[in-house]
Amino acid sequence: MSRAEAAEVFRAAHKRALKTYREDVEHGRYPYPRVLDDILDGRAIAGRIELGICTVPIELVAGTENDGRRTAFSSDFMPLLDADTEFGAKWITLCEAHLGEGIRDPIRCYEYYGKLYVREGNKRLSVLRAFDAPTVTASVLRIVPAYSDDPETRLYYEFLEFYHLSRMYSFAFTKPGRYRKLIAALGYEPDAVWTDGQRTRVRSAYTRFCDAAKHIPLPDGVGLSDAFLAWLSAYTIDDLKTMSEEQLRASLKTNAIDLDADVTVATEEPPAGKRVLSRIYDAMFLPTHIKAAFIHEYAPENSAWIRAHEAGRQFAEEALSDRVTTQAYITNEETTADACFEQAVQDGAQVIFATTASLIASCRRAAAAHPNVKILNCSVAMPYPGMRTYYSRIYESKFLTGVVAGACSHSDRIGYVAAAPTFGVPAGINAFALGARLVNPRAVVKLRWSCVESDPFAALQNDGVDVISNHELFAPEKPQPPFGLIRILNDGTIEPLAAPYWNWGAFYQKLLNDILTGRWEDERANGNHSAVNYWWGLKSGVIGITYGEKLPEGVRTLTSALKQSIVEGRLDPFRRVMSDQEGIVRNDGERWLTPEEILHMDWLSDTVEGEIPAFSSILPMAQGLVRLLGVYRDRIPPVKDGPIL
Repeated sequence: MSRAEAAEVFRAAHKRALKTYREDVEHGRYPYPRVLDDILDGRAIAGRIELGICTVPIELVAGTENDGRRTAFSSDFMPLLDADTEFGAKWITLCEAHLGEGIRDPIRCYEYYGKLYVREGNKRLSVLRAFDAPTVTASVLRIVPAYSDDPETRLYYEFLEFYHLSRMYSFAFTKPGRYRKLIAALGYEPDAVWTDGQRTRVRSAYTRFCDAAKHIPLPDGVGLSDAFLAWLSAYTIDDLKTMSEEQLRASLKTNAIDLDADVTVATEEPPAGKRVLSRIYDAMFLPTHIKAAFIHEYAPENSAWIRAHEAGRQFAEEALSDRVTTQAYITNEETTADACFEQAVQDGAQVIFATTASLIASCRRAAAAHPNVKILNCSVAMPYPGMRTYYSRIYESKFLTGVVAGACSHSDRIGYVAAAPTFGVPAGINAFALGARLVNPRAVVKLRWSCVESDPFAALQNDGVDVISNHELFAPEKPQPPFGLIRILNDGTIEPLAAPYWNWGAFYQKLLNDILTGRWEDERANGNHSAVNYWWGLKSGVIGITYGEKLPEGVRTLTSALKQSIVEGRLDPFRRVMSDQEGIVRNDGERWLTPEEILHMDWLSDTVEGEIPAFSSILPMAQGLVRLLGVYRDRIPPVKDGPIL
């Protein structure tokens, strides 16, 4: 390239600098590169570390060491001074060299809180930026801030730990805990130093991801690193080698979102009234027939949970027989969940229900590959707007069985067996305890966990309880001990009192009917980055309570009246004075708790004896579910190849 051509590059860069300068001034932003000396003024420093020669993303260069050349550059390091100045002449000469042999000498800079500040080589950096170079070679001296508990410093110290292993500057997360989750998602050992091959593999994959993500708008406060980690919870970096550009962008639109994205909780089914659409529009655009697929992780004969969903599928198909056809697909050693989804789509499914939470990653991949198919997963609190989730407010039924327990206990000592500390489970425990106290102010609930011990039922019997709440029924049927609420008689026999139950047939019938009538589209979440979670309660019929034959009539009448009050919205189990085990008042009795507060309860009422088990104490067979849906899932240490959600 001739000097004239280099001068033309300078003129374009100068024009960019003036534009950036004007925009910064107009918006009240500092129009020059930041000065490290000003930033460090008065701040405590823990030490300095020479890192040697590094390849760093050029976007991390935020400023200069001092203000000597500050006004020569715009905030993005484009040249502000004119071409006829000494500065301009040297810039053009460097540009010639870059396009001839290339700029080989590394710049020298300080690193502070993950940002770089140039000590020597401002013009070299400026020339590279003029050509939109993605990286720059730099000799880096790290300035380590003194540790403190403020979020920025804690996050930076996590980066230091990550850098020690990876020697990579590419990733910058916005929330703590994500560097270690990235290592786990990549399948690397948590404390192993990366090899050159591992580093190259990750850098190449992340570069391709970022190139594609530039075309996808991200929510405010979500960086590319956050989006990459969210994407990795459904894919692997090896998928980047095989995905076409179109497939990659489709996967980004569905999956490159914040790990803490808003979840719109739909607590009631949509109204049954006629939509405000013309009959002609309905006839043209609403489906007249739906084919729905159900993906089961296990065969129905091997799982009571799957049997209940399979019965629900059959109920919905019979109830909507003239307009709905369903088909079940079961994963096994030969057929993966992804293969089941693909087969369902090929078979013409317009709606797919995945009946266990562990199928969430397959749901997300299918949602990206088939955006016109409605995909739902049976789980809660999943922040993925490309699909929807569904569950129920089982705590309402638990409250009612708590009332029965309080009325029927002779010892005031009531047992409760909880499955696992997942979203909504503490709410069920607390609602049950509050129901017992409603009719028996002396009642104490003794809590045990089936995810921790092999026989919590026997342990509760040894504690002297006479009434025990065991796991709910997965289908609407008569109480079948040991499920539901049971009373232990003097001779050791068990008498069923009541049981909460799920009614998946009611849910599937209602939701498929909503799609047929157009109410699915009327329930759109707020904005493009919110996920929808159907969380229906007693009013919808998706959950209920069934009574034992020998339950006293007065208790049955009282409980039925309370149920009707909940259905009509006059009673809320949590709208009462209540405190947790630490004595903290959680409600003064006047406030309605939000759905998010109830779903994310991670505390227990002061009427409960027991605690939420630590992850380390949970049996291995239950740890996978707790990683996915645990009330403390964000605090669980990641493991190699573990789910990052």
